[in-house]
Amino acid sequence: MNAKRPYRICVLPGDGIGKEVIPATVMLLQSLPKNQIDFEFTYDEVGYGFYQKSGTPLKDETLEKVRASDAALFGAITTPPNIPDYFSVIIRLRQRLDLYSNLRPTRFYPIAGAREGVDLMIFRENTEGLYSGIERVEDDGNTAITERIITRKGSERIIRAAFEYAKKNSRKKVTLVHKANVLRESDGLFKRIGQEISSHYSSIRFEEMIVDAMAMRLIKDPENFDVIVTTNLFGDILSDEASMLCGGLGFAASGNIGDNCAIFEPVHGSAPDIAGKGIANPYATVLAAKMMLEYLDESGSAAKIDNAVIGALKVLVLTKELGGKYTTSQVIDELIKRIRE
Repeated sequence: MNAKRPYRICVLPGDGIGKEVIPATVMLLQSLPKNQIDFEFTYDEVGYGFYQKSGTPLKDETLEKVRASDAALFGAITTPPNIPDYFSVIIRLRQRLDLYSNLRPTRFYPIAGAREGVDLMIFRENTEGLYSGIERVEDDGNTAITERIITRKGSERIIRAAFEYAKKNSRKKVTLVHKANVLRESDGLFKRIGQEISSHYSSIRFEEMIVDAMAMRLIKDPENFDVIVTTNLFGDILSDEASMLCGGLGFAASGNIGDNCAIFEPVHGSAPDIAGKGIANPYATVLAAKMMLEYLDESGSAAKIDNAVIGALKVLVLTKELGGKYTTSQVIDELIKRIRE
């Protein structure tokens, strides 16, 4: 990335608490030393609130705005039931911008319930599989069919991305998760491609595992895993399961990364029951911003945020939902104080 100019960041707050945790995190980013890093933020509307005003949750111009940015920060979206022309904003962004890698880190932070010694990264294929979007209804509405699409291209690039991440970050093992014993053609292809690609990374141990066993092992002995790569639906489920090892979805951040652009987001929902009360937990969004800085090769600034989070959690700077007494803005103020120390 070009550090001689401000980074262009597209900000998409979305709905509910997204309108609180995203602006709060922008404030945190703006507190980083400007002689080291600077940003140019542009804003746009997406989600259910925007749909109610415009008839679409995501306009084409927003796609182009994200494409033209160095990265984007995405908040939370309310998904209303039973509206035929309403679609998932994040899935549309992933598919239209070809953001094929979904990265979900699971790492220990000093928070109640977190598992010490855990430090793993899940690579989830982000554009095909059971989320291909190809569905139909037959038999007078009595049969619903969704097509699961696994391609060589999609499999190769997500598996290679996992190995390249492992190589760059001195990770020692890549575990490929599948269900090839039952899904013999689709997951059989994914597994074979993993075996092919692994032969080019002799310094990295490769193993493959049935998803059932992985779901158990992820809780039983997560310390034994390093980089996990899998298909779309399996990755969605396993990464949410893994979030409970690091404090729950309130600490779960995600990156949607393609060859030319990327979107970073907290994994939690829009939480309409607490929206507007100023008590939303901002940590997942802050950690998503840290991931964004790592993507921009700004490891020093990312470390400042990471150290601030660790320091704040050690002295229980928590919102009410986590058993603390702090508001959203007070958590951010505490993090900014630590960044400036």
